[in-house]
Amino acid sequence: MSGMDSSAPNRSLTIRWRDRFYAARWVLLACSLVFLALYLGERLTFVQAILSFGVIFLAAIAVPRRAHLVPSVGNYDHAPSLWPDTSTKRFAEALPDPCLIVDHRVILRYRNKAAAGEFPSTSIGDPLSFSLRNPLLLNTIEKAIAENDRAVGEFRETVPAASWYKVSAVPLEVQKPGIAPTPRANLFVVTIDNQTEQRSLDQMRADFVANASHELRTPLTSLMGFLDTLMGPAANDAKARDHFLGIMRGQAERMSRLIDDLLSLSRIELRQHQRPTTKVDLGKLIKESIEMLQPQITENKAELSFANQLEGTEVTGDRNELTQVVTNLLENAIKYGHEGGQVEVRLEKEPDHHNHDVRITVKDNGPGIPAEHVPRLTERFYRVDAESSRRKKGTGLGLAIVKHIVSRHRGELRISSVVGEGTEISVFLPL
Repeated sequence: MSGMDSSAPNRSLTIRWRDRFYAARWVLLACSLVFLALYLGERLTFVQAILSFGVIFLAAIAVPRRAHLVPSVGNYDHAPSLWPDTSTKRFAEALPDPCLIVDHRVILRYRNKAAAGEFPSTSIGDPLSFSLRNPLLLNTIEKAIAENDRAVGEFRETVPAASWYKVSAVPLEVQKPGIAPTPRANLFVVTIDNQTEQRSLDQMRADFVANASHELRTPLTSLMGFLDTLMGPAANDAKARDHFLGIMRGQAERMSRLIDDLLSLSRIELRQHQRPTTKVDLGKLIKESIEMLQPQITENKAELSFANQLEGTEVTGDRNELTQVVTNLLENAIKYGHEGGQVEVRLEKEPDHHNHDVRITVKDNGPGIPAEHVPRLTERFYRVDAESSRRKKGTGLGLAIVKHIVSRHRGELRISSVVGEGTEISVFLPL
């Protein structure tokens, strides 16, 4: 500890002269250009130009030391207290969030490992504004320094990606009236909490509520309209009544499917942290799912083939949930593929994946999906073509449910698609 403290004045002296040179850089640059012009114009000799520049250089560097233009330089930089002691550094390292320790001039005196990882451009000994120029962050710190009290705020960074942060600045030791300040009173602790994930979750939740409300309101509005018609102009029209009742049944079925999917998604999320423990024969499960969907296969004139390379192989999983995964993938391939198209289902061993042993693949030869849509297919209510999806009785939740079930089984979901060739979805699962 003594070795660290004895070196602090030397570091402070180096930083002090460096700061002075940095502050005078424009004056020195201007003078050098002036003397160079005078020398080239033969107004001064080379020796005269060098001596004149030397006088200006010494004046620009030395004057701040004699004058009191920046009192804090003399008051703080000479004090070893500007450099945190070992216990303060240990305190900073113990914090899970990025922690910066600055002085009264907002010069960075220490950063913990979390701060170094989150803000690698920061450098100890430099003003914090050199690397973190966000005015909301700097204003929060300056407020804490001015009031010698805790200050909190929020700021947003857009580079390299949009990120939201909550900042808290507080004196390391609050100076009490009538009591001489201790060395720790010259330092301020700045903690920065990354709020990006929480903001994203809040936005997802808001979007989910808005989308669910919209999806339910649309068929409800339709039902109310047809009811008004049946109770009014079409009350005695048997043909119109039968037609409207058929449409109303379809809208009611749509709401029922949506509610079922919402409840299913909610149940899966509640058990997301609990890994299934029972054994399931995947080959048998896939065959049963194909048989269950045979009416849809026939209706769409699809040709479905199943290649099972793992006869009798069991994986650890929830049978009902894995059935839902296979059913959702098959329904999508049948509905969104070409009428009379081909659907291939494969169950095979996965030798190239480090954490997973089994691969289920469902492939169709449909129109395919543009590349920009593929990353968002597992988002709730996301549709490439909303009108087509509703027409084919889709809720926009099928792949979101698949993603959550696969995640609960510690698996992985991959989607690839080529426009004009079709879509292939693979589920990787451990045994």
